[in-house]
Amino acid sequence: MSIIQQQSSIRHRSSDIRLVECPRDAMQGIHDFISTEKKVAYINSILKCGFDTVDFGSFVSPKAIPQMRDTAQVLDQLELSNTNSKLLAIVANVRGAEDAVEFEEISYLGFPFSISETFQQRNTNSSISESITRVEEIQDLCVRNKKELVVYISMAFGNPYGDEWSSDVAINWTKRLAQMGIKIIALSDTIGVSNPENIKTLFSKLIPEFPGVEIGAHLHTTPTTWEEKVQAAYAAGCKRFDSAIKGHGGCPMATDKLTGNMPTENLLQYFKKNNIKTGIDESAFNAAMELSGSTFPL
Repeated sequence: MSIIQQQSSIRHRSSDIRLVECPRDAMQGIHDFISTEKKVAYINSILKCGFDTVDFGSFVSPKAIPQMRDTAQVLDQLELSNTNSKLLAIVANVRGAEDAVEFEEISYLGFPFSISETFQQRNTNSSISESITRVEEIQDLCVRNKKELVVYISMAFGNPYGDEWSSDVAINWTKRLAQMGIKIIALSDTIGVSNPENIKTLFSKLIPEFPGVEIGAHLHTTPTTWEEKVQAAYAAGCKRFDSAIKGHGGCPMATDKLTGNMPTENLLQYFKKNNIKTGIDESAFNAAMELSGSTFPL
């Protein structure tokens, strides 16, 4: 049985939700290069925790994201024999997807699809219409190579550029992607503008309409607003949450410098308080938390 088959056959039966830890998102914007050795040690510690998925790296231009230039080298050193976590890698175009699908260890390819024309150009150097074509081509690659495509709807909760945005725009694009056969779609709060109202609107409309699609939450937050966001998403039916230990990472375009990724430890605190099973090994998670201190620069 292959690694992917083993991972796919063992789901987190002890959990009520799926948690996605995102060291790639936490690391990619850091200017100083984190050594391959440190990346490997940190991600291996995360793989022991029991996360459903680990967003570990990306196959994008090293000029665009120099921090991730060693993704293939990192992958080669990950300890996957004793983990149930599945690996996700981000790609921005077909060329990156072609590289990623060559690795048996990778279960998911993630593609950032922005409903802001301006941000899509800046992020992937393509228009929205070109990106839809990329999604189709990458989805075909995934099907042929037994991978699954995860599409992130970036700027799902608003954008700073003045591009047309409303909850209906986000909903309509999500519907179109679902109709293309995408089974996992993450609504992404790229700049930290989500709030309980727009979170509830999007998830409560989309989840019932597409029961065969996993609609996840990739929420950015300030230290004081994280709980209301988690509560709104979970109450609206969301069962898939992306996060990063200590909230590392986030978008530099956020208006508040304190805005970052959803801190994983806060998520776990919320779910524990509300008796929601996560399947996370607390001891292993604490070890990963401790290691993060020597992995990320102060």
